[in-house]
Amino acid sequence: MIDAERLSAALTELEDRYLWDAGASLELSIAYEERAHELGDERLVARARLCQANMLNRKGEVAAAARQIWMIHKWAVEHDDNVMQARTHLVWANIHRHLGDAAQSLEHSVLAVELLDETATPHMQVWHRAKLADALGRSGSMDAARMRYAQVEELTIELDLPNLLMGMLNNWAYTEHAAGEKTRAQAITRRLQEVADSHGFELDPAALDTIGVIEIENGDYVAAEQTLRDAVRRHHQGGYEDADALAEYMLTLARAQRFLRATERAQVSLDASRALCVERGLGDVLVRVHQEQSELHAARGEYAEAFAVHKIFFAAHNALHSSQREAQARTRQAMFETAEARQEAARFREQARRDPLTGLRNRRYLDEQLPDLIGTGAPLTVAIIDLDHFKRVNDQLSHDVGDQVLVLVAKLLETELAAVSTDGFVARMGGEEFLAVLPGIDVPEATGQLDGIRRAISGYDWAELTQGLPVTVSIGVAGLGDAVAPTQANLLSSADRNLYVAKHAGRDRVISDPPRDACDRSYSDSASAA
Repeated sequence: MIDAERLSAALTELEDRYLWDAGASLELSIAYEERAHELGDERLVARARLCQANMLNRKGEVAAAARQIWMIHKWAVEHDDNVMQARTHLVWANIHRHLGDAAQSLEHSVLAVELLDETATPHMQVWHRAKLADALGRSGSMDAARMRYAQVEELTIELDLPNLLMGMLNNWAYTEHAAGEKTRAQAITRRLQEVADSHGFELDPAALDTIGVIEIENGDYVAAEQTLRDAVRRHHQGGYEDADALAEYMLTLARAQRFLRATERAQVSLDASRALCVERGLGDVLVRVHQEQSELHAARGEYAEAFAVHKIFFAAHNALHSSQREAQARTRQAMFETAEARQEAARFREQARRDPLTGLRNRRYLDEQLPDLIGTGAPLTVAIIDLDHFKRVNDQLSHDVGDQVLVLVAKLLETELAAVSTDGFVARMGGEEFLAVLPGIDVPEATGQLDGIRRAISGYDWAELTQGLPVTVSIGVAGLGDAVAPTQANLLSSADRNLYVAKHAGRDRVISDPPRDACDRSYSDSASAA
């Protein structure tokens, strides 16, 4: 039976691997955990579990990895184990990378380096710094990323770790390519090939894919096809495991073949990528497969088919963003138990109560807050605000311009309302309809203030954005005293009724219920509300 010392060495070998077969490594780490339990060694148990979380993440099971990681981190903090904390933060950085949260990924990458001490392995000293450079690049801090990459290059030479030097150079080349720095990416790719040649290494499939992408950008399609064929061949030889790797290589190969006008070969490669995407649930890659299929139809002169597939691509693109948000929610739910996860949870709850387009509060927030405000019995006014003839903006200009108008109107509403009601808020109800809530202000005062907001919107310089189309709003106002009973439904119903009156009275005006002893109260830019 393996003793504790040998098990620790075996775990170090697994932890410090540059390339994994994720499935086999996951099984191995589970076996290591079982042996660690038999030995009664808590640290070895935690290390084995961290390896499992890392492999789950690499297999694309991000939520499962997140559920496991917080317990490991808690143990490492409680036992003041810097090496374990550093390794944990590196896995956490990758989890946030999968979630598309570059800021959190960078924060964890920084911690993964800051926690390194003299007990960290040479692999950690190099690779943690390399992953920090990657995170800086994804965050758009290219100068800082380049400085870190250069430091890592020096360190790999000093510690004689050429395999990590190749991994870092591959990532650096890809980062430069993603940043649009083609000349830099080419130079680093040449350096990568020089290192491989000087050490007798065979480039791994990921490095070949990066080289192939750059060759396509440079118009060297013949070389790119051969490079990608090599990537696919080496992937099949084994020892490489990432859930989306082969699908990515086949997609890149299809692009190279399309540019060579080898459309039949391109279709075969693309079909293979699509099949892998469906089999493994690779939504992100599948969206790009649909996009490439559209390009391939166009290359064959099949324009109707290209248009049809482009519509599929657009629908898949939107569906992907929706599924990514759902995946983010599931993964964040799995992380709620740590102190950091509770902060994540608070931020997620805040996001769930915000409209994603305008950043305003949404209906969920309104439904939580308004009943409490009504329950206080204090003066309260609400106003339903609706853009006039908004469909005309979408139809005559575009939905993109329509979205820009909504965002600007939202900013104007939020800014103007903050000036007159510090405790108030604006929510987007949906489409072009908003709701303003003014606590502590009665209807007559609120109506005058809301008319100032109406005038601020109509008076804004919309000419450049809307090409002369006016942007105005109609506003229906109601207070607690206007409702049959003090409920949210009755209050909003009264405001909606007054909005209806404002629309039918000519739009671009504010309508509120009259006080008991006064005539109907309305404001507009015309002499009469009629």
